[in-house]
Parts: sequence; C-alpha cells; structure tokens
Amino acid sequence: MTQTVAESREAQRAIPPEIIVVAGCLIALITFGPRAAAGLFQIPMTETFGWGRDVFSLAIAVQNLLWGLGQPFAGAIADKFGAVRVICIGALLYAAGLVVMAYATSAGLLNLGAGIMIGFGLSGCSFNLVLGAFGKLLPERWRPLAFGAGTAAGSFGQFLFPPIGNALIQSFGFEMALLVFAASVLLVLPLSLALATRGAAATTAVNAGPSQSIAQALAEAFRHPSYVFLVLGFFTCGFQLAFVTAHMPAYLKDTGLPVWVGGWTLAVIGLANAVGSLYSGFLSSRMSKRWLLSFIYLGRSVAIAAFILLPATPVTAIAFGITIGLLWLSTVPPTSALVMLMFGTRYMAMLYGFAFFSHQVGGFLGVWLGGILYESMGSYTFVWWLSVALGIASAIINLPIKERPVERPVPQPA
Repeated sequence: MTQTVAESREAQRAIPPEIIVVAGCLIALITFGPRAAAGLFQIPMTETFGWGRDVFSLAIAVQNLLWGLGQPFAGAIADKFGAVRVICIGALLYAAGLVVMAYATSAGLLNLGAGIMIGFGLSGCSFNLVLGAFGKLLPERWRPLAFGAGTAAGSFGQFLFPPIGNALIQSFGFEMALLVFAASVLLVLPLSLALATRGAAATTAVNAGPSQSIAQALAEAFRHPSYVFLVLGFFTCGFQLAFVTAHMPAYLKDTGLPVWVGGWTLAVIGLANAVGSLYSGFLSSRMSKRWLLSFIYLGRSVAIAAFILLPATPVTAIAFGITIGLLWLSTVPPTSALVMLMFGTRYMAMLYGFAFFSHQVGGFLGVWLGGILYESMGSYTFVWWLSVALGIASAIINLPIKERPVERPVPQPA
C-alpha cells in the first residue's frame, strides 16, 4: 500500500515532457555558448599579454580534454543519483572558471581557468548530460526529436554568444565579456530543477533490462565492435569542431579579413547547426544511423577542402560557416541514438560519456596542434588537410556498425 501511494505521488509530481525539453534545451544553449565563443578571446589575450598562440591553444586544448575525461564520471554519477546535482556543480565550476580566465595574467592562471575549471565544469553541465536526462525522463516517442532539439539548442547558443561576445570585447574589453558570460551560466541552476522528476514511463525505462554493475556495463560495451567503431569515429568530430572553434577567427584575420567576419562565421555555424541537428534527429529515426554518420563525415571533408582551396573572402567564410554548420553537431543524435539502441537507457549517460571522451581527445589534438603547428609553420594549412583526411577515415569506420541491441544471454529458469 505504501509503495502504491509513493508511486501515485511521484506520478503527480512528474514534469510534463514539454517542460523537460524546454529546460534542457535552455541549459544546452547557455552552457555551449561561451565555450563556442572561445576563439574570439585568442587575439586580444595573446596581444595583451604577449603570448604565442600555442599558449592560448594549450589552455583550450586542456579544456577539451578534461571535458571529455570528466564526462564518463559525470554521466555515471548522473545515472546513479540523477542529473540535477551534477549539472549544478558543473555550472558553478564553469562560471568560476570564466571568472579566473577573465583575470588570468599568466599562462598558469589561463590553464587553471580556461583549461581545468571550465573543462571539468562543462563535463558536468553540458548538453551531454541533458541528452542523458532526456533518454531517461522522456517517453520513447519523444526521444529522437528531443536529442536533435537539445543538440540544436547548443548550436543556437553558438549563434547567439559569438556576436554578443564580439560586441562586448570591442566595447568593454575581453575581461568584461568573460564576466558577463560567467553570470549567464548561473541561469543553469534554476533550469536544472526541471530535470529532477521522473515520470512513471521513464522510471520503467530506466529499470528495464538486465541488472548490471558499472564495470559489467563498460566491459560489455568495449567488447562490442560496433561501439568501438562509434567511439573511434567520434574522435574526428571533436578534432574538426574544436580546431575550427578555437582557430577560425585567427585564421580569417591572418588572411586579411576584418574581425567581424570571424565572429559571424562562428555565429552562422551555430545557426546552421540548429537546423542540421534537428534534421539529423529527424533522420535518425527514419534511416540507417551508420550511413547518416558516414555521409556527415564525408560531407565535412568536402566542405573543408573546398574552403581552403577557395580565396578567403567574407562570402566564402560565411558560406563555409553555413555548410559546415549543417554538419557540425549533426553527428550527436545518431551517435546517442546508437548507444541507446545497443545498450538501452540504464547507463546511457556514462556510455555516451566514453564516446564523448574520444570526441574530446580529438578536440584536444585539434586545438593544440593548430597552435603548435601555426607557431612552427606559420600557417594552419597542414591541420586543415589533416581534418579532411580524418573525415574520410571516419566515414569509412562507421560503415561496419551493426544497428541492433547487444546480444545478451537469456536467463534460464531454475
């Protein structure tokens, strides 16, 4: 009788799916925005403090790596105790990191704020945690579109924040821009409360399937070739995205284009990505996910090759932003859907977190190599062509993936 009453109260407290999706999308928008605008701070900070681009690149590379490193642990904690506590702690650490970055006068402080604090903060409050919460809290029919919406919302943050950041930097300096970004991240705290309540359908979905420990779930995943292929392919996504985010404004400035072109190129990437992510979420439930991923990676390689072969103008930069934006985070809905299809929702946040770690290792190398090779070669050409090659490799790697649940032994009656 007590259990029935508890279940009834839980059902009454259940938050409508629409509210969950809206709150999750706002969290994704707010947390992705400052991170997507990081490249805007490279030139003013390096010129102010006399750093090479390798110094700034290392801090952002560390951020990407620690974001990925912390993601599986944040996902595992969220899987066990719920997402709200993890998101709140992550948002507080993220905001504090932006404040430290604003007052960083040395490479060490820059690495602490922009690298370590923001990196671990993102692992706890970014759209990855939101997607994991969607997988648990939403009815099954809501999930494919919600995955696309959550990813698109992060992309819309990329559309909003770079122009705002550019205007703030030009009017008030990079320090004030970072402080405004820090204040905006604190809005995540009240929004996260919408991800606290589980409806009856979600609770059933979480508890369905075999009883596994975290170690058993990880062993099962990494013995599964399709999961390994998915994780390896996601490396390229991180390499390409992080390199473009961190170095595109500087690259365009090197070609003689005005500063506004870099800011608006990042912005249109975000706007186009909102469309691409939604459409990718739509397609993920209607076509082969492995083929969709292969087409996305191949399309990126074609877009990058065309961009670096054409003369750099505002038109080609914005056109590239739109094209690459349509393919930007469109990998996320099919990737997260494949993880859920193969292993279910029980440990989705953790298993997607390990895939995302591969993504962020790629991001670390993309940002870091961009800075190191620029300082040694005087250009970004080699890294651009490396991005093309990696895109082709990932298009091939995703093809052998088997789109079906992992085979588990059926318990035999005693």
